[in-house]
Amino acid sequence: MATSELIEALQALAHERKIDEFYLIDRLEASLAKSYQSILNLEWDARVTIDRQTGKIYVYELVPVGEPDEETGEYSEFEERDVTPNDVSRIAAQNAKSVISSIVREAGRQSIYEEFAGRVGDLVTGTVLQGTADFTIIKIREGVEAELPHYDLKRDPNERNERPSNEHYRHNQRLKVLIIEVRDPQKEEQAKTRSDQARPSIVVSRTHPDLIRRLFEIEVPEIYDGVVEIKSIAREPGARSKVAVSSRESNLDPVGACVGPKGSRVRMVVEELRNERVDVIQWSDDPATYVANALSPAKVNRVLVDTDNHYATVVVPDDQLSLAIGKEGQNARLAARLTGWHIDIKSASFTGEPLVQDNPLMDEDDVEEEDFICAYEDEEGVRCRNHARPGSRFCGVHADQE
Repeated sequence: MATSELIEALQALAHERKIDEFYLIDRLEASLAKSYQSILNLEWDARVTIDRQTGKIYVYELVPVGEPDEETGEYSEFEERDVTPNDVSRIAAQNAKSVISSIVREAGRQSIYEEFAGRVGDLVTGTVLQGTADFTIIKIREGVEAELPHYDLKRDPNERNERPSNEHYRHNQRLKVLIIEVRDPQKEEQAKTRSDQARPSIVVSRTHPDLIRRLFEIEVPEIYDGVVEIKSIAREPGARSKVAVSSRESNLDPVGACVGPKGSRVRMVVEELRNERVDVIQWSDDPATYVANALSPAKVNRVLVDTDNHYATVVVPDDQLSLAIGKEGQNARLAARLTGWHIDIKSASFTGEPLVQDNPLMDEDDVEEEDFICAYEDEEGVRCRNHARPGSRFCGVHADQE
């Protein structure tokens, strides 16, 4: 390949792949320098320059001048000795193909990183290209692919699983995914932990709570406009989620806005999440009301809150206890995550509370804690946190104090 043909090929390649021409040439010079050092069996490092106009290649050996540094043993000054071989173009052409392929691949990854680094948290729609046991490759657009990992965390604890357990993908299936990471290809530390450098730079998720946030922004104009705000999200991907919402306008029902006419809006979110159950609840700045709402659809008699310890004791009718706790504790667990409070659920019969048929009472100011919390105090004045037995002021442990 003639030198002029080489530079023309580089220019065409840079234009086709949308890579800076001078960056491509700089990387080629650095790579060829290592090749020529080995080919010419040079004692010292080599430097290669490519004329940007003619494409002519020059090879120099960097011969150190003076004495090395006493501490590091390295030279600070060098003399460039021209060692350009007669067949420099032929040697360059032989090595250029693999070198340029590597440079183009790295430059393409860097270009993708610069484009998507600021888009972490964005919702994108992609097409499933292929899947393996550990991850699925999703095409975001032409020339840009993303990885949706679903590693076995017992086998690969340093990896991640971003696929809900109830989802499996097929070729050409369209998916909405959330961008959660864009790997920087220039970070050596990150590259050392990755055995497969062919993996895409973009990592996406179908389990992240913000996926629900972005889906509601699409389906609910009030959320997109900022009139309705999503305060908190708790999610067990593939099974159930709780979303707490509030309104900046007093006359607008935020739950109704998110649910939509006949449930049309929330149904679209549920369908995108492959029938994952989504509970939309009213957020409140009153902790007792907020905790009671979070336990929906269970009805609550009373909520007593300990603000110092961030602890909420919830009393529910006997027939609502299993509903409040949920299957394998799921409802109570999600409510605790949603509110940020530790929630202890007790039945009304256990605490001696009268049954409440109509509106639940959730204001801790209307009932004294001593009404159904053990009255025992130890020598240091620390109050027992157990519930009192029905008809007694003390729990079973301290019944002898009656």
